Parts: sequence; C-alpha cells; structure tokens
Amino acid sequence: MAVAYAAVSSATKYDFGAWSSRQSLVNAGRQQRIWQGEYALLPGRAAECFRGLVLDLRLDKKESQAGRWRVGRKSQIVAASPPAEELAVRTEPLTKQDLVAYLASGCKPKEKWRIGTEHEKFGFQLDTLKPITYEQIAQLLDGMAERFDWERVLEDNKIIGLKFDGQSVSLEPGGQFELSGAPLDTLHQTCAEVNSHLYQVKAVAEELGLGFAGIGFQPKWPVDAIPIMPKGRYEIMRNYMPKVGKYGLDMMFRTCTVQVNLDFETEEDMKRKFQVGLALQPIATALFANSPFTDGKPNGYLSFRSQIWTDVDNNRTGDLPFVFKGDFGFESYVDYALDVPMYFVYRKKHYVDCSGLSFRDFMAGKLPVLPGEFPTLNDWENHLTTIFPEVRLKRYLEMRGADGGPWRRLCALPAFWVGLLYDEESLQGALDIISDWTDQERATLRRKVPQQGLQVPFRDGLLKHVAQDVYKLSKDGLLRRGYKEVGFLNEIEETVRTGVTPAERLLKLYDEKWGKNIDPVFDELLY
Repeated sequence: MAVAYAAVSSATKYDFGAWSSRQSLVNAGRQQRIWQGEYALLPGRAAECFRGLVLDLRLDKKESQAGRWRVGRKSQIVAASPPAEELAVRTEPLTKQDLVAYLASGCKPKEKWRIGTEHEKFGFQLDTLKPITYEQIAQLLDGMAERFDWERVLEDNKIIGLKFDGQSVSLEPGGQFELSGAPLDTLHQTCAEVNSHLYQVKAVAEELGLGFAGIGFQPKWPVDAIPIMPKGRYEIMRNYMPKVGKYGLDMMFRTCTVQVNLDFETEEDMKRKFQVGLALQPIATALFANSPFTDGKPNGYLSFRSQIWTDVDNNRTGDLPFVFKGDFGFESYVDYALDVPMYFVYRKKHYVDCSGLSFRDFMAGKLPVLPGEFPTLNDWENHLTTIFPEVRLKRYLEMRGADGGPWRRLCALPAFWVGLLYDEESLQGALDIISDWTDQERATLRRKVPQQGLQVPFRDGLLKHVAQDVYKLSKDGLLRRGYKEVGFLNEIEETVRTGVTPAERLLKLYDEKWGKNIDPVFDELLY
C-alpha cells in the first residue's frame, strides 16, 4: 500500500481549512485517495494532523508524473436519476437463486475490504433557524457543482443530488443533506472525505445564509413546517407511511443518521458480522445518542430517532431474530426480503407506485401495475434499499443504529465498527460476549436503550459495563490493523467511561446554560 503513517515532525503541515477544502482524487489503479488543492498538487510527501491523528501519504512519483489526478474537469449533468435502471426489460423470470447469488457476489477477500461512511445533516436558515427550502438546496447543490466540480443529478429536470469519484450527495425527504462516501481503505481516508465534504458545504452554504447541524432528530420544527423534496420515491412513501405506522412521516422528514458500510469474505463471515452488528447495535445507539428534543423541548428520550423506528413499518424494520438461527445465510435474508411489501419500481426515469404489493408476484409476472413484466436485478437492488432493519444486508453490511452528530462522531462511528468487525480476534471476542444472549434480552435492549441509554440494567450490571468491554475490543482491533486509527475512538471514550451520552450533555445545557430555550442547540451542533 502507498499509505503509510509517521510522526508529525516528519511531515509537511497544512492548516485545517486548506486540508479540508482539497478535492478528492482517485488513483484508479490502486483505488486510493488523496486530497488535492484546487490550484496545486500536494508535495511528494504530505501529512496532516486531525486533532492528533496523522496521515502520511506517500505518492508514487511515476503515478504523479503520469498525470492521473483528476484536475480541472468541467461540471457535468447526470441526466438519469438514481436508482439504476437496466436498458432492457427482462423477458424471463428471475429465480430465487439469482437473488441469493446477487447477495453472495458481495463476498471478497480481506485485502479488498473497504469502509464506506454515510451521514445526514439538517440544513437551516441562519437568521430564522427555519428548515431550508428546496429552492435554497438547489442553489447549494448548483454552487457545489460549479465550485468543486461535482456532477449534477437531475429528476424531472430538477437538481436532486451530486456525484464525484465514487461519492454522492443526495436529499432525504425533508431536505436532510446526505453524503454517501466512496469505499476507502482506511479510517484516515474516510474521515478526510467527511472533512472535505463539510468544508465544501460550509463554504457555499454560508454565502447563502444557511447552516447545517449534526443531530439525530429535528429539535424545533414540526413535520408540517418542513419543505418536501421533489423526488418521486418520497411521494410514494409519504402517501404509504401513515397507513402502516405511527412515526413514518417523522422518520422521513425529521431524522438524521450516520452509518458505516462494511464488507465480508464469505457467507459465514457475513453471518458472524451480522449477528454481532445486530446484538451490539443498541450499544452504538447509546454511545451516539443525540436526539433528545422534539418541537422545541425534551421528548423523554436520549435517541428519539431510534425510538421512531419502533413504529414506522414493522414489515420492514425490527430485530431480525432469524439472523441468530443456526441455518441463517444469504437465502434466509432473501426469503425475508421477498416478504417485505414493495414501494416502487423505477421505469423510464419515473417511479411506479407499487406500495404494499408483493415482490414474489413481480417475479411471477403478476404485478398488477406492470402485468406480464418481470423484475431485473436492479429492481431487486432497489427493493433492498426499502428495507430498514438496524443492520441491513446488500452486497455489504450497513450498521444503521446511530444518530447523526458533530463531525468528530462521524469519524468515530466507522472506527467503532471497523475495530470490531475487521479484526478476527475482536470479532470473535464480540461473538463470545453475545453468544448466550437470548432473543428476549436483545429485544429488551432495543426497546429500552432509546430512553435509558447506557444505564439500561443488563444481567448483573448495566449496559455501560458491556459497552466498556466492547469498546476495548474495538480499540484493540484498530491497534492490530496497524494504521494508527485508534485516535478516532477518542470522541466516544468519555461516554464509555462515564455512561453519560451526548444527549444527556445536551439536556444539561438546555436546563442550565440555555435557560430551557432550544434555539442554542443549532449553534452548539453547527458544522
């Protein structure tokens, strides 16, 4: 690998703002990423310290001289909106084995494992604290495309996102601004990607009088005060959600999360990571709990975002106890996903409303809205994105249990899971911890953590004590990876030690320093 790590004294230093503004560049041959200035290449050896974390990038001179860096390209438009759509309609049915094989195709050797981080954030108008409108978001997206060479993504001739070198920016239903990062080798790279993105957003947003806050639930404004984004799939979901759960619209318009996507080597490796991810997800929820306010006042929860998911649509959320059965594998998940009601099919750059219909009927050519038509693998891929358990399987695993938060926590969340799941010794240690947990115990943790955090009683102690053991496993796993990534866990170290969550610290500020006024939270959590 061309990425190495060294002491601060051995590297050229740059100020934080300049580092963060550097657009990402891709070395296509090695799938590596460096951070490039707008006007000049980095020197042959560059290092930067992120709050004590040092990244030393050694660039191959031949590669640099070959001019492989993507510089000065013109902004482009991606005419077709995601999700992907195959050019030809399938004329013969998919089999269940095709669907199983699709998931299994995600298996890859350890040297090809990557880290993908996604995070959402709330935009607001700096002068009034009101949610930003679509028109303001369109200006922001256009500004980023012009200044930082992102490609525009359009739906019905309206800008709804951006793409650049494996990264994408998209809009959630209420205008939550999401970065889906590229698959990267190390936590240093994924954190640098986050920092670059936040710098770019801030640079354009401030000129428009806009700000962004890192919190798990909209703290001030009700659903009916939040503008609706012009995306077809969200219109379908908005009409369907109230029929199947109490909190569907709150989930769509008032929640933000941070998640990490991780790889697996084999079906057995997937199973072990899935089990650890599900069982320990309540610990991640507690460590990153950051949504204690609703409609301008405390809501009685530490992670109301997590509580929201308990009554959205029980057909597509929940604990997935079948994952802990001895015969669990790709086929088990396919069976589960086939029974989840559909939302839509994407045809001719438009969403066809299939809410409540059966993907099994679709496979038989009996979907009422598309009679005689069979699904493609892209339809299957799109269907998988409409399932919302705490851990989701695609061709990789998504850890989905954490609230959105400040930038340091956006780096700590992937660090927590990488340390646990990408080191064999730590993964086995986590499996040993959860090996005798019952379905009822896991369900109890899922139910109680949103309100009680790390203070949930568990067996002969508190969940805090389990979290301390798990944190040590994660830390040791990062140490053994050898990339000097342990410092990314510093942000949650105090929470692990004391059992006091970020939400509890916000509540203390609300009661004392802020005089029970919610408005200062926007400044407190401003990126």
